[in-house]
Amino acid sequence: MASNPQDGFIAFNRFGHGARGDGDLAAASGDPRGFLTAELDQPGIALLDGPGLHPTPAALQTLFADEDLKKAERERAAQVTDAAPAGSPGEAITAGGAPKPPPKPPSPEQVAYRAEAAARFQRAVLARVGLVERLVAFWSNHFCVSVAKSNLVRIDAGAFEREAIRPHVLGRFADMALAVESHPAMLYFLDNQQSIGPNSPAGQRQKRGANENLAREIMELHMLGVGGGYGQADVASLSRIITGWTVAGRDGRLGEPGAFAFNANAHEPGAQTLLGRTYAQDGLAQGRAALLDLARAPATAQHIATKFARHFIADAPPAPLVERLAENFRRTDGDLKALTLSLIGAPEAFAPPTKMRSPWEFLVAAARIAGRAPDDPGAFLGPLALLGQPLWSAPSPNGYSDAAAVWASPDGMKIRLDLAAQWAAKLRDPPDPHETLDAIAGPGASQETRQAIARAESRQQGLALLLMSPEVQRR
Repeated sequence: MASNPQDGFIAFNRFGHGARGDGDLAAASGDPRGFLTAELDQPGIALLDGPGLHPTPAALQTLFADEDLKKAERERAAQVTDAAPAGSPGEAITAGGAPKPPPKPPSPEQVAYRAEAAARFQRAVLARVGLVERLVAFWSNHFCVSVAKSNLVRIDAGAFEREAIRPHVLGRFADMALAVESHPAMLYFLDNQQSIGPNSPAGQRQKRGANENLAREIMELHMLGVGGGYGQADVASLSRIITGWTVAGRDGRLGEPGAFAFNANAHEPGAQTLLGRTYAQDGLAQGRAALLDLARAPATAQHIATKFARHFIADAPPAPLVERLAENFRRTDGDLKALTLSLIGAPEAFAPPTKMRSPWEFLVAAARIAGRAPDDPGAFLGPLALLGQPLWSAPSPNGYSDAAAVWASPDGMKIRLDLAAQWAAKLRDPPDPHETLDAIAGPGASQETRQAIARAESRQQGLALLLMSPEVQRR
């Protein structure tokens, strides 16, 4: 393709997290597609590790130990209360003149959540392009879990993304799906750790049945999509197929505490029929076979292609583009790197931007313009919550919306403006907003944006206007 600076600007904004102002735009403009592809070719580019980032079993074992400790403390406190003489003065009566107790240390789930959030944000800010980080965020939202569910999810939501999403964003969709659906965070989030086959030994003993939450979301959200040709009988069948997919408890009876475990005593025995196909495998193999077939279904290809194009191109993506992506997904057996390359190579890839940056994308872009990520994760976790996108906290298994109108509401834009003004005002030595605009947008900057910045009364005001410009807000 004939390349130009405008294409470099679109490449950075549509597929990455925006230029950083240090020559990135010039590097991308010579060969935008090659520039994007080069990031995909870097070995291990999606993987993330570092201090404070622990494997899921270790994180959950820490939580189990903390819960046991707190339970023992409550029991001791109850014994002291029961043993106190009637009418004796309590701590609440005498506390008026006593010094305040020291603040409680942060809980293990808070420590883990903040460490994971900081690592994710810093990676996105420091990435040369950010395409892979955009892919991580897309798939993490597609297979979303919410920390609002419980501390069990909060402590391992970041590990879930590192272990089940990142290793597969440039791999095979079926491998990602298997990793996701068997991860403790997903099993806790959608209650499958307590799903029991009604005719299994555990089901007969406890008089309990299968929980359909995970099975329903696998078919409706993760794989086939709404209208994907399944019915309630298929949901019920899949829920029986994945009974026994659970998390090893703190007693270690089923395996390492906090790790995925298959409980044969809770698995529904016998063959199951799903979408007209019979699955007669024993135990864990039955669920794996069913998930692999769902991942390869034509409806899954269509569902994934539509969401992929909607996220990167337009709220109403062109039908020919969706069909080409779906065909690529089917032909390559769900090769997600091939799917990404097909999108980058599409003629629609460099059409004028129409999408609105989500709060996460906006804050990352702003930090890239500033040239650094804050050390305190609260500096972006607080704004994310204000903007309606708290990290790993979607209000439903659907994940956060991808529609531009959702993020361009009047209230949302007002909060963005307030945050932009606050951020710019805190800069002691603010960069020149005109030079910054040229560095991140070049010829892609509109005359209206240039005029607005020129009328600013200070560099801080000019930077705030830059952050609120279409060049930064849209992708």
